[in-house]
Order: sequence, then structure tokens, then C-alpha cells
Amino acid sequence: MTEDDGLPGAEAEELFEDAPCGYLATRLDGTIVRVNRTFEALTGFKRDDLVGTRRFQQLLAPGARIYHETHYAPLLRMQRSVREIALELVRADGSRLPALVNAIVHDETIRTIVFAAADRRSYEQELVAERRREREVAQRLQASLLAGELPEGPAFEIGVAYRPGVRTLDVGGDWYDAFALGDRGTIALVVGDVVGRGVDAAAAMGQVRSALRALASVGDGPGPVLEALDRYAARHRVGRIATVIYAELRPAERELRFACAGHPPPLVFGPEGEAAFAWEGRSLPLDAISRTGGRTDSRLTLPEGGGVVLYSDGVIERRSRPLFEGLDALAAFVATRPQERAAALASAIATALHAPEEGDDACVLVARLRRRPGAADRD
Repeated sequence: MTEDDGLPGAEAEELFEDAPCGYLATRLDGTIVRVNRTFEALTGFKRDDLVGTRRFQQLLAPGARIYHETHYAPLLRMQRSVREIALELVRADGSRLPALVNAIVHDETIRTIVFAAADRRSYEQELVAERRREREVAQRLQASLLAGELPEGPAFEIGVAYRPGVRTLDVGGDWYDAFALGDRGTIALVVGDVVGRGVDAAAAMGQVRSALRALASVGDGPGPVLEALDRYAARHRVGRIATVIYAELRPAERELRFACAGHPPPLVFGPEGEAAFAWEGRSLPLDAISRTGGRTDSRLTLPEGGGVVLYSDGVIERRSRPLFEGLDALAAFVATRPQERAAALASAIATALHAPEEGDDACVLVARLRRRPGAADRD
């Protein structure tokens, strides 16, 4: 600094020496030619131990030195400047100094500013730890809600599979459920997807799942149950814009009654490789429908020995292809496994068709009817 800076020479020099950041100037090969008192204080080195005797890269920790050689120095040569590069310096006493470095090439000199980043590093580590704790809580909550015994019976079998996305640290709001509806011989089947990720999404999923269970026990079919779930979502401001498919299976009659609130359609399959989507019974996601409107549902008869696949959009959606191609891939995959048991089929679908790198979770629920003795002769 000089009097051209608008400050008397002594005052400018004092400002340089005690600046709130370390300052050093080096030749192009890294040899240190000048440092300020702040840099001395940060590193514990005296300037006589630095100026003319050491190169900047010699002050770096081993990992930072490699980064300097492979990234930092080449980038500085090409751009003539670098900003906010995280490096780790080794102090005179051997301790490490996390730092953020800005540098600019001026003529034949590299001017470098060093900011101590210990507080920032500590904050980042605490933030990562907190996110991990949050993820663990969300995972435990989600696992507790997805756990539980599936209904069993001589006329049917149910299999489920769940695969998490891996793009983020957070878990999502996908869920499945299956339970008997009292003594009516009817099995409720559910797959849903709550908007969001993390603890909030897992908690909202738990509320919607519990509400649907309660409403199903006193409901009059899928359409009315989803209408009641709409009112619950609006009243409690939870699970809004969530998608869900709710179905009731009567194994003895092979009847499936279902309603889709903004959710992908169920896939009905037969024992000989038939597979087709059921596009009826559709309406908007939860709490997105007009208060004067209603929820429709539909009925169909499952093939003897066949079944139905319910799934979340993580099974069929990709950023690189149209949605119908994902649907076609699911139908084609199921058609190649006409005799597979429900649990094995659910797992195979989730493993083969889920792309965890897309960041979305995948839920699969398969309900399959067992062939009754003599059914093939009657068909």
C-alpha cells in the first residue's frame, strides 16, 4: 500500500499488517516474498522463516498440496485468479488451519489472501451431523410405519418392497400398507406418496397412513374413503397434494374395487403373461379436488391365479424418457413373470425398475390370488 491508496504511508502499512485476513505475496513458483502480521498470527511462523525460504505450497497439508498441484495452480494459471478455494495449512506447531484462499496473478507476483475457516468448518460439520441425525430419525419413523405383518389367507398372498433414493440424505414420503377390513373377508391395499422429504414428510406420511386406516374401517368403499381423507387433509393441513391409490380386494369373488387420487394406475396381470393398466377410478391428488366434487372408484374382476401391482412413481419415472415408456417397461417386466410369487415379484420389480440415482423412492405392493383346485378346468 502507498499514499496512492488515499492513506498516509504509515497508516496504510498498519492497515496492511493488521488486516482481518492473512496476506502473502509470492513469485510465480510459489516462493514467498512478503507476508503480513495477520498471516504470521494465523500460521505461527515468523516472516523470517517464510520470506525467501519457503514456497506457499510447502505450508499446505498433504491432501491440500496434491489439490494445489492438480487443480489450484493450473486453474490460477488459466484464469489468473481463484476465489474461495478451501485449503488446509499446517501451522508452525504442526496443527492444521482450515482456510479459504483468494488469489490473483499480478505481473510476476501472486497475491494471496487467506481467511481462517475453522468456525465455518465446525459449522459445516455440525450441519452435516444434524442432517444425519434428522435422516436417522426419519428412517426410524418410516421403518416403523412400513413394518408390520401383512395379511395372510388361503386364497391370496401379498408381497411388498421399498427402495430408497440416494441422491439426497433425506428419506421420502412413499409408503405401502395392507390390512384386513374386519370380518368382511376384504383386504385393503394402499400405496401413497406424500410431497417432500425428511422428518416432515415421514411424519405427514404417518398421519395420512393412520387416518386412511381409520377411515377405511368405517368407510363404504375406496371413493368415499378418499373423500373422507380429503376432508382430513384439509382440516389438519397434512398430506396436501399427496397421491394415493386405495383398493379393496375380495379374494373369494376375485373382485378389486379401487380409487386413484393422482396416483399411477394399478397394473392387473394374469397367470399366462397378461398385463394391463386399469385407468378407471381416477381423480386429483388429496385436497386438490373441488369441494363440490367427489371421488370415483371402479371395480374389476381379477383373473384366476392373477393379481394386481400397486407402485409409486419412483418405479416408472425417469427424467430421460416419457412417462408412458416407464409404464410400458413395468407391464413388460411383469408379463415375463406370470407365475412368480407375490413377495419375489415385488422385490424383482423394485430392484430392476427403480433408478435410485434419480433421487426418488420406490414402493411396490403385489397382491396375487392363489389358483383354486379345478379353476383351470372351469375356465
